Amino acid sequence: MRLLFIHQNFPGQFQLLARALAATETVVAIGAGDRDPAEVAHLNYQAYQRSGARLRRPDDPTDLKSEVQRGRACLRQIEDLKANGFHPDVIIAHPAWGDALFLRDVYPEACLVAYLEYFYRGTNSDVDFDPEFPAPSYERDYVRFRNIPQLMAFADADQSVTPTAWQASTFPKAMRSQLTTLHDGIDTATAKPDPNAVFTLPDGSRLTASDEVVTYVSRSLEPYRGFHIFMRALRELMRRRPNAKFVVVGGDDVSYGMAPGRGTTWRRRMLEEVGDDLDPRRIWFVGRLPYQHYLSLLQVSTVHVYLTYPFVLSWSLLEAMSTGCAVVGSATGPVTEAIADGENGRLFPFFDRNELCDRVEELLEDPDQRRRLGKAARDSVTESYDFRTRILPRYQQLLAQLASR
Repeated sequence: MRLLFIHQNFPGQFQLLARALAATETVVAIGAGDRDPAEVAHLNYQAYQRSGARLRRPDDPTDLKSEVQRGRACLRQIEDLKANGFHPDVIIAHPAWGDALFLRDVYPEACLVAYLEYFYRGTNSDVDFDPEFPAPSYERDYVRFRNIPQLMAFADADQSVTPTAWQASTFPKAMRSQLTTLHDGIDTATAKPDPNAVFTLPDGSRLTASDEVVTYVSRSLEPYRGFHIFMRALRELMRRRPNAKFVVVGGDDVSYGMAPGRGTTWRRRMLEEVGDDLDPRRIWFVGRLPYQHYLSLLQVSTVHVYLTYPFVLSWSLLEAMSTGCAVVGSATGPVTEAIADGENGRLFPFFDRNELCDRVEELLEDPDQRRRLGKAARDSVTESYDFRTRILPRYQQLLAQLASR
C-alpha cells in the first residue's frame, strides 16, 4: 500500500503511526520546512517551503489568506510527487492549517483520511472559558473561520477521525455520526514505570522515587494548560510540604491562546506575581526535555499535576498515567474522559487552587492511594490507548477497508 501523510508539523500526531506503517508499506510524508533526518528516517519526508509573512492582521480577523497560502505551497510539493510517479492509495492529512485544501485537485482517486482535531467556536468553549484572560473581540469573531479547512477536508474525506470522544463532541451534530474516535496512541512499552529511575536537575542534584517530587508538564507554560493556576497554588503547596521539590517542564513560547505581552513570558509574569512567596531552592524550570529525560522525570514523580482548558488532550497526561504517576487533573473535558476521580487519578475544579492543593497533599500523605491510582492509571492507558495493541490494529483495519475500495 502507498501512503501519503500530510501535516504542517510532521510527524506531529502521526509519529507512531507513520513509523509503524513504514515497516510494511510505502510511506511518503509532507510537512512545512526541513526536519532533523533522525526524526523522519525511513519516512521519505518532503518539505514544502512556505513563502511570505503571516498575513493575518488585528483588523482582518480571518486567517484564510494564510491558510490558502500554505495550501498552495503544499500543492506544489504534491504536484512534484505526482510528476515523479507517486500515486498514493490512501492519504492521511491533518488539514487544520490549510495543507490539504487542494489535495483532491491532484489526487482525486486516492482515499482520504482527515484528522479532525477540534471544532472551534467563540462561546461555551476554550475561547471564553477563563474570565481572567478574555479573548479580544476580533479573536472571537475570527475563531469560527478556523474551521473552514476542516470542513472542506471533511467534505472531501472518505473517513474522518478524531482523538477522543470529547473532541468529537465539539463538532456539529451532523458531523459526529461520521467521525471515528481513534486516538494517536501511547507507546506504553517505553512510557512505563521504573522504580530505579533517576532524574538529574540542572544543578547536578539527582531525584529518585524516594524524594517527594511534584511535576507539571506542558509544551508551553501558558494559561491554556493552567500554568497560572498551578503557579498560584505553589505558594500554599510549598508551605504545606516543606520537603517537596517541584519540577516544571515547558517552553516559554505560546502554543495556544494569547501572548502575555511584548517582551515577557507567562513564566516571567507568574514569577513577578508569586515568586517572592516561593522557595527558589525547591523549584526548577527545566524547559523542554529530551524524551528519555522527560520520561525519567515522570518515573520519579510522586504526584503529577495536569490542567487544561476544555481543549485538545495533551499526550503528556496519558504518558504520565502510562508511567504509573498518581495524577491530579482538572475536571475539564477531555480530562474526565481519561480520568475517573478516585479510580485512576484525582480531579479538581480548574479554578479551585485550594482543592488542587488538598488533592496533591492528600496523595503525598498516602502512598497506598498513590500506588493504587498509579497502577490503575497505567492499566487504563494500556487498555484503551496502547499503540501496538489497540490503536495500530484499528488503523490497519481502516486502511485496508479504504484501500479495498
